[in-house]
Amino acid sequence: MGDPRRRRRRGALAVAAPWALWAALRAAGAERGFPLVPAISFTPYAALSAVLPLAVARWARSPAAAAVSVGAGAVLAGAVLVRSRPSAPAAPGAGPRVRVASVSLRKGLVLPGPVLDLVRRHDVDVLSVQELTPEAERALVADGIGKLLPEAHVIPARPGTVPSASGAVWTRLPVLARSATPGTFEQPTVRLAVDGAPDLEVTAVHTEPPATSPGAVRRWNSDLAALPAPEDGVLRVLAGDFNATLDHAALRTVLRTGYVDAARQVGRALAWTWRPLRLRFPRLALDHVLLDPRIAVATVELVPLEGSDHRALVAHLVLPAR
Repeated sequence: MGDPRRRRRRGALAVAAPWALWAALRAAGAERGFPLVPAISFTPYAALSAVLPLAVARWARSPAAAAVSVGAGAVLAGAVLVRSRPSAPAAPGAGPRVRVASVSLRKGLVLPGPVLDLVRRHDVDVLSVQELTPEAERALVADGIGKLLPEAHVIPARPGTVPSASGAVWTRLPVLARSATPGTFEQPTVRLAVDGAPDLEVTAVHTEPPATSPGAVRRWNSDLAALPAPEDGVLRVLAGDFNATLDHAALRTVLRTGYVDAARQVGRALAWTWRPLRLRFPRLALDHVLLDPRIAVATVELVPLEGSDHRALVAHLVLPAR
């Protein structure tokens, strides 16, 4: 039969093992492929539940299981809680200010009213739009988005893709150039003139969700790898639905090219941006505004958008003076 206490201790170690593995993957940035990539999105929930293996270890009176549980919990909590602390001082008062907002229209089903209300209430200068459809574009134009943000760069979905693969940028700033960043979905890029500052380049990011298959994970990796890095000649901003959290090694690789995360700068990177419409959980931070490090952040707001499964992300940016 064996010693019951030994069996309990072995059982407690087995219970702690998944948290230990999760912590090792997160610390090493070693999640690869499906289903590890979508699973690592839930690291905050793994950190929150890390008390469970510790409780089992105490019940089993297993010092080894307790040590493993405490170590795993510390690694996971450390990776998560650091996001609640600002990583940069408050933005200085000097320099031109630009408000950039990102909205997801949930396959074009969000009505124009909430979008236009967001632009008005938050005095948005640049609007990044994902999951646009031809019908949604026509509705926005008919309701007067051009009066608020007269310059537009809309890229229709390619033949053979879903209609909501379209993307757009609307802005009140003068557009110097229009281009596109390659990806699974359309990602329009605009170069903008800002009085008193270097040119500002904004890309409306929308990557493939890595949630359904190995192929989706490969396309998501390719989408993130194709994003342009910061460069000296322009102030670059990537704003949109990255379908990635800061627990994803692939997103941290993008940050290591030189970007900073606006929400992380002001200690708001734990705030969720997506959840299923009919469920309260899970809640994940999939949307981001990534910035050239020369740009400071005054505020970041998460704004509910009626009809969308994403909250709008509004970043109030302070550009360096020319």
